[in-house]
Amino acid sequence: MSYTTDEAISSETVRDAVALAELLVNWIRERSSVVVAFSGGVDSAVVAAAAVRALGEHAVAWTSHSPAVPVSDRQSAEQIAKDIGIRHVVVETAELQNPAYVSNTPDRCFHCKSSLYSTIRAWADTENYQCIVSGTNHDDLGDYRPGLKAAAEWGVLAPLAELGIGKAEVRRLANYWGLAVASKPASPCLSSRIAYGQVVTLGRLRSIESMEMWLASEGFHDVRARLHVDGLLRIEIHARDLGRVLADTMPRRIVAHAESLGFKYVTLDLGGRSSGSMNRVLPAGS
Repeated sequence: MSYTTDEAISSETVRDAVALAELLVNWIRERSSVVVAFSGGVDSAVVAAAAVRALGEHAVAWTSHSPAVPVSDRQSAEQIAKDIGIRHVVVETAELQNPAYVSNTPDRCFHCKSSLYSTIRAWADTENYQCIVSGTNHDDLGDYRPGLKAAAEWGVLAPLAELGIGKAEVRRLANYWGLAVASKPASPCLSSRIAYGQVVTLGRLRSIESMEMWLASEGFHDVRARLHVDGLLRIEIHARDLGRVLADTMPRRIVAHAESLGFKYVTLDLGGRSSGSMNRVLPAGS
């Protein structure tokens, strides 16, 4: 699937993109070799595109094979890496074997990233790669992201954040380099759909992924199927689709499909699609 926008890039934007591209490529060129923690989203894709331009065969994109990563995202990552022309490896990680991750406290992302980065570090050391870089951008620094602590502990560098490159500039770079994910929406791991305190299980991850895939097959894209206590499913869908999702037999079909996957109650969030909505329960300032 192509996510590239059809908007023409102005000459001013091109100049900005050229400067940003040179800045990012030069930052990476100062390293002898890099492993890019590669989800296939726009942030890591831009870093990977810069890495292969800077270091060629001394750059590699590294993707986790985990039940918390949607299959569609992993398949997309494989295609994007091929399009970029960077070597791509997919390695299994073992988050579900970590009780601290499974218990799903608000610092779950720390344990997830610790598992990811420790696995990448072991691989990089074996393969003689110098450093690990992530797609963390400058805007991410102002959000609740316990994974940043794990990155610091494992020595993972964030060129976009260090260079002050935020999300809008990342998308500008992606357009400049012709990346198919230039306008792809964020796609965090499936565990982020499970309310804090509700344990993460393989069955729950698969049910959430199946629900979102079914909704996509019905024409509702970039949705979230969020699991709360007592098997309550809260569906977040874009405001433009609220009328359609409530029309005709669709509500009954959604409920029937959700129940077939093991959900007990089905709700539609009238607030629409909202990134990070599970964090609303956290104390202010977290």
